[in-house]
Amino acid sequence: MDLLTRSDLRTLLAEHDGPCVSIFMPTRRGGAEQDPIRFRNLLNQAEKKLVACGMRSPDARDLLAPLQTAQEEIDFWSNQSDGLAAFAARDYHGIYRLPCSFAEEVNVGGLFLAIPLLPMMHGGGRFFVLALSQNHVRLFQGTKFTISEVELTGVPKNIEEAMRNHDRDEVLTFHSRRTSSGGWGAIFSGQGVGIDDAKDDLLRYFRQIDHGLHAILKEERVPLVVAAVEYLHPIYRQANTYAHLEEQCIPGNPDRISSQVLHDRAWSIVQPKFQAEQTKALAKYQQVASKGKATDYAMKTIQAAYRGELECLFVASNRSLWGYVSKGSDQITMHDQPEATDENLSNFAAVHTLRHGNMVHALPIEEMPSGACLAGIFHLPPPKHSGKHN
Repeated sequence: MDLLTRSDLRTLLAEHDGPCVSIFMPTRRGGAEQDPIRFRNLLNQAEKKLVACGMRSPDARDLLAPLQTAQEEIDFWSNQSDGLAAFAARDYHGIYRLPCSFAEEVNVGGLFLAIPLLPMMHGGGRFFVLALSQNHVRLFQGTKFTISEVELTGVPKNIEEAMRNHDRDEVLTFHSRRTSSGGWGAIFSGQGVGIDDAKDDLLRYFRQIDHGLHAILKEERVPLVVAAVEYLHPIYRQANTYAHLEEQCIPGNPDRISSQVLHDRAWSIVQPKFQAEQTKALAKYQQVASKGKATDYAMKTIQAAYRGELECLFVASNRSLWGYVSKGSDQITMHDQPEATDENLSNFAAVHTLRHGNMVHALPIEEMPSGACLAGIFHLPPPKHSGKHN
């Protein structure tokens, strides 16, 4: 599947039965001969890691069997995006083709590996672009560096399909022309049909689109940017029910704009918001660290994340801490080098912070506060109100 929804993310962050296998790899759009071979090699690595953790080899193969089946499907490999993420546990299997290029990685532990997915959650710039015209409707999912089209179901392909079952006295045609202000305005023609009727048809068309998008966007909290000729923007806004529709739009007919240009224009709209969120969090860390309200001490950060005491966690995207947490407690043992049964403790901290509904920012180690692998801001008490209470 091409879309990783918030529901999928909640499932990945939940507790699972037995060891959790996470596999990440870059892929080539349209597929490449070496992709299934590389994935098969990563499955073999996962099996060896499961055996090293104490699982019998036949049981390890059974655990990975659904992923093995997927990689044997030719159609699956001919329709790739920028990266592949696959997950396996006794009670869950999932495989995703995502617009994010991952480094090759196989992880076996008590939790699924979430750190590579953080850019798909927030902060790293995940967004949607709705390319909207009379003739086509397309939805794209993007990140800072990538964009890919999302397969749509339950959405009319064009206005003709939306109006097919609607009784009309006469077929309506419409086009656009440049206005005196330099923008583009809609011109509607058709005997017996007024401009208000034309707008009603567009509104009906857009409401059908909005209704169809609900199944995809209902749990999302990332920006949606509309790309359409200018006169369509206010009409779509009237039909829209998605809470995170961006005020600024991409003007022009998107049928004539490449996906890369759509990406670049959308990113220029959403990037300041993402950057501001991370910059604000880093500034707050510096402000409160000297007051004991933040920490970059790894063990203290992991314990606070486990207990839900952090309002914000910073985790190095290119460096990990290894060890294990005693079951049923937050007693932590750390190792300089990973051992066979060790957990990725950076991931442990990230998953538990996310489970508590708090923010996680993944940064290169060079951009981390104090250059630490982990750092966090503690929940601060609400400010006291000045003045006397009656």
